[in-house]
Amino acid sequence: MTLKPADSEFLSRLSSHLDAGVLSEPEPRYLEEPRGRFEGQASVIAKPRTVQEVAEIVRHCHAASVPVVPYGGGTGLVGGQVKGEGVVPVVISLERMRHVREVFAKENVLIAEAGAVLETVQQAAQQADRLFPLSLAAQGSCQIGGNLATNAGGVNVLRYGNARDLCLGLEAVLPNGEIWHGLSRLRKDNTGYDLRNLLIGSEGSLGIITAAALKLFARPVCSGTALMAVPSVQAALDLLAITRDHVGEAVSAFELIHREGLNFLEETMPEVRQPFAERPEWAVLIDLGLGAGQVPEEMLEAIFATALERDLVLDGVIAQSEAQRAEFWTVRESIPLANRKIGAILSNDISIPISRIADFVEEGRGVLAKLGPLRINAFGHLGDGNLHYNIYPTKGENRNDYNHLIDDIKDAVNGLVHSYQGSISAEHGIGRMKAGELERYADPVKLAAMRAIKAALDPKGIMNPGVVLRA
Repeated sequence: MTLKPADSEFLSRLSSHLDAGVLSEPEPRYLEEPRGRFEGQASVIAKPRTVQEVAEIVRHCHAASVPVVPYGGGTGLVGGQVKGEGVVPVVISLERMRHVREVFAKENVLIAEAGAVLETVQQAAQQADRLFPLSLAAQGSCQIGGNLATNAGGVNVLRYGNARDLCLGLEAVLPNGEIWHGLSRLRKDNTGYDLRNLLIGSEGSLGIITAAALKLFARPVCSGTALMAVPSVQAALDLLAITRDHVGEAVSAFELIHREGLNFLEETMPEVRQPFAERPEWAVLIDLGLGAGQVPEEMLEAIFATALERDLVLDGVIAQSEAQRAEFWTVRESIPLANRKIGAILSNDISIPISRIADFVEEGRGVLAKLGPLRINAFGHLGDGNLHYNIYPTKGENRNDYNHLIDDIKDAVNGLVHSYQGSISAEHGIGRMKAGELERYADPVKLAAMRAIKAALDPKGIMNPGVVLRA
């Protein structure tokens, strides 16, 4: 099906069916993405206030074969929120649909509109003495609809799961403009195909999420946080096993930090206080969420003592106050900011079977060394197997000096990930950036099924064309 532009006649017809103020001229912020790697285009920015207005816009786009790009907080890192080539789309921003509709504290459920900022959802849960555990660096600006559309991960996946695992039901507008009223609060609903899980992670290519029923949890009575220096990635994995043996599922986060990331912090953000006088080669940030009667500091001390007996830790600092706990997390959460200031040649969001991560890191160092002098910052969510495996120029050089190596580096990393039976996208999605790699590395049967689903739900191909599956 050939897509058509949203010309003046179409926009005039569309505006006649909408209240004043829903459509506006494109602004630069809707055509950009955080890393500056994609530049978008738009004929108009639509800012609906209700699901009915979203449906009205999509119905008109479907009838006229005009492409649609859903826009959430704009924090995605794989270009899913911008369309820079081909027919100019209508961009639909969910920012006005930002209300928390209802909180069912006794059911541990919260219903929020897609444009609600993640931090707002977290605060609404807290006001009900509950926890919504999705936690990302961009939580002050990313929106819950985008979180679900990309199946966002974050630091608490180890304990609570991805965004997919935190959603019970959805309200969404399908590509033909029909509204799916699927805001179920049920924990069990075994009535056929799971449309909810089909839309989650589809990055707006199968429909537009407009609201979600989200799972809440009891808030931990107390928390404990420690930074521990370890001699190797394998030692970090062994420490994870010890931690789980001691506290079970109370491990909320288990983050791997490499010396290169700490070096980048010192180089670009010296105001961030680092806890170790001498930066270790590897460190882990452990966060526990515990119940009544448990003493987190004692548990962390016991974990450290057991690991020390087995030569798995070199040093450690246990947070003695909430302020110190916040300092530790500031170190971890500032590393991506420092990375951006250094300027990566190539950033990779990968997952590897947990037992093979140490081998992957070691082999990756050797594979990339053959391509030239490169700095590697491997860090991230060790507890769930997700590494941010980023490649940087040597100190004093610019990433543009390595443009001739980008394809070789990408092939080397993706090929190695594939050989380890890993994933080239752990939590950022496919977007436009990785659609070609998906074709190269995904199971062909899976790809064929995905294309069949896309053709069935969106036969005109209007929904975020080029995202996940190349148009």
